[in-house]
Formats: sequence, C-alpha cells, structure tokens
Amino acid sequence: MTRTAATAAVFYFGEMSNNLMKNYSRIPISFLKGEGSWLQTMSGEKYLDALSGIAVCGLGHCHPMITKSMQDQAAQLVHTSNLYEIDLQNKLSKKLCQIANMDSVFFCNSGAEANEAAIKLARLFAHKKNIMDPKIIVMENSFHGRTIATLSATDNKKAQHGFSPLINDFIFVPYNNVQAIEEVLSKQNNVVALFLEPVQGEGGICVPEKEYLNNIRDICDNHSILMILDEVQSGMGRTGSWFCYQHNKITPDIITIAKSLGNGYPIGACLAKGVASELFTPGSHGSTFGGNALACATALSVIEAIETEKLCKNARIYGEKISRGLEKILSGVDGVISVRGKGLMIGIELNRPCHDIIDMALQEKLLINVTAEKVVRLLPPLIIKDNEAELIIKIVGKIVKKFLNS
Repeated sequence: MTRTAATAAVFYFGEMSNNLMKNYSRIPISFLKGEGSWLQTMSGEKYLDALSGIAVCGLGHCHPMITKSMQDQAAQLVHTSNLYEIDLQNKLSKKLCQIANMDSVFFCNSGAEANEAAIKLARLFAHKKNIMDPKIIVMENSFHGRTIATLSATDNKKAQHGFSPLINDFIFVPYNNVQAIEEVLSKQNNVVALFLEPVQGEGGICVPEKEYLNNIRDICDNHSILMILDEVQSGMGRTGSWFCYQHNKITPDIITIAKSLGNGYPIGACLAKGVASELFTPGSHGSTFGGNALACATALSVIEAIETEKLCKNARIYGEKISRGLEKILSGVDGVISVRGKGLMIGIELNRPCHDIIDMALQEKLLINVTAEKVVRLLPPLIIKDNEAELIIKIVGKIVKKFLNS
C-alpha cells in the first residue's frame, strides 16, 4: 500500500473529488474548524498545527480580532476596484510603510504576484538607466513563486519541469556567498538587482551568516543596483521582528510580503523605498482584486493583533525554546545533520529523504511538513503557548529518532 493510500485508510472519511486538477498530492485528511494552534477534523479529532498553513496563519485559526474584522467589513463593503480611492488601502499602506521603513506599496493577492511586481520594478529601473538587457542575480536553492517569471527566478528543477522555455534574465549564485556575487558583478555591467530570501524557507530553512544581508546592502550601494528581499515566508513577525532584515538594521530597496499578512485571507504586497518607490506610473501595473476593502481590513487587524499581543517577542522566545529543545533531545543522534532556524522558522536537516515523518507526525496528531527532501520544517503560529511548544519538542524529537532507527 502506498503512503497516500495508507494514510487515507487511517484518516479520511469525507468525500473524495475527481473534479480537481491533479497538481497536488494531498494528504487525505480534512479539517472542519480551528481555534488557536489547533485544527479539528470532521470526526472531532484535534491536531496541533505546527505548520500554520505554510506560514500563513501566524495568528492561529479563527483569531477573535481577525474574525470580527472580516465579518464587520464583509457586512459593509468587500470590493470596489482600484478605479476608486480605497480608504482602508490608504490606511494599510501607511501602516506597512511605518513598520517596514518603506515609502510606497503595491497591493496584490499572493507572494508570487508580489515578487512579479518586484521583478517588473527591476525592469523599469533598468530601462531608466538605459540598460536594455537587464539581469537580476538570484540565489541557488531559492523559491519565489510559480508564475513564469518567478519560476524562472526559482532554483527548483522539480517545480520548473515541463515549463520551459523559462526567462533567462536571472543569474544564479550560491546562497550565503558574497564572493560569488562580486565575481558576477566584475564581469557584467547589466546587473540591476539582487533578489533573495533573508531565510530560505522552501529551500530548507537555510539561515545565512549574520553579516550576509549587510554585505548584500553594501554591494547594492556600491554598484547602484536594487536590493530586493522576498519576505513572503519570513515577514510579519515570524523571525522575531516585523521583517527579517530588521535584525541586521538595514533597509532594502524592495520587499515582498504575503502569507501571514492576511492570516489566511489572500493578500500580497510589494513595498519599495527611494527611487524604486517612484517607478510604477498609472497603467504600468495593476491588480483587479489587489488591496480591496476586505483584504485591507483583515491585514490591518493582523498588524494590530501582532502589536497588541507582542507576537514578535513571542516568536523570538518560542523560536529559541523549540530550537534549543530539539537540539538537546536530538544531540548526538546519528542521522541528524543540524537543527537551525530564526524565530519560528525552524528546520531539522536529516541525512536522508524523510517524507514518511509527515505521516508519523499525523499519527501523533501533529501537523508538520518536509521541504528540500531532507528537512523537517516547523512553522508554528506566533500565538503558540508554552505547553504547545513543549508538545512540539516532545513529538518531533520522538518521531525523528524513531524514523532514523527504522
């Protein structure tokens, strides 16, 4: 019996659909409702969510403040389009620029769209400098989305398979390697931007050296190119500050965010500073749904909740607690390469592919996933409590040991 069939036999009691396209290999379990860090199936079983909808539900499930905001706004006005002024969009853009130290915002619906906007800004920046064949330096092991442009900027052969020809405007260099960037810049004068994740999420929770982002900022300044940071997974408090780059006390030219900005409601944003903030002009880019009233009301309540509940601090405290707890319980275990992370982005790299650990965790009523084939990824909600953190440490330590000894 295959892993999926075995899991289905144990967990799923709902109706399977033959009408969905087969682009997901879904785990056969379905959830009816959620509260805080917990999800409940149709049969009433509760699961601790240590994945947060892949870093989306940073405030957990059905947060009272978010729920009320969505209900109130949906009863008043959902959408009018960007043909008109949207007061809530103006309020959200002002708030985001304050917490991110940026100048302007373009609203969209996802991280891929936000990254697409960033790439278009880099193109406009190039044309302003009369560079007609612009290149963007991106990182090996990166993930930026599934549109053709963002897929082209992504170093994931599996995700790219079948979609060639891709766009050839991107130059890949090793992550966490400043010298490799300098070597490219010494040979090419048409590079207009450096585009990277401050922590690689899909790539396996890869955390660079402490001064890496500072060095990137210096390189961009010295060569008059744009520093673009993909904070889709790392932003909105997940690493222990509003945005990961703030740990380094720098400011990029462009950042992209999405995922937990809406705590489950689709919204993305591309934020820019300085010259990059003035590149879009009327008609140069757009989004039908981007920044509508409901999305903006939801995002404003997310920001308010993070501020009032001091959840950036919570991410630092419990990120450290879970990481140190796992390091202790897995110390000296043969097959564990490293436990690493920043805030509540935590990865456990093993010496072999470990997708079976997902099912083992399900048996323990815990939701996790595996990325980059060999990395157990944990993305607990920012609202996580002490007993929930202890439970994650206990279960993950137990199943990793069991897997490696099997």
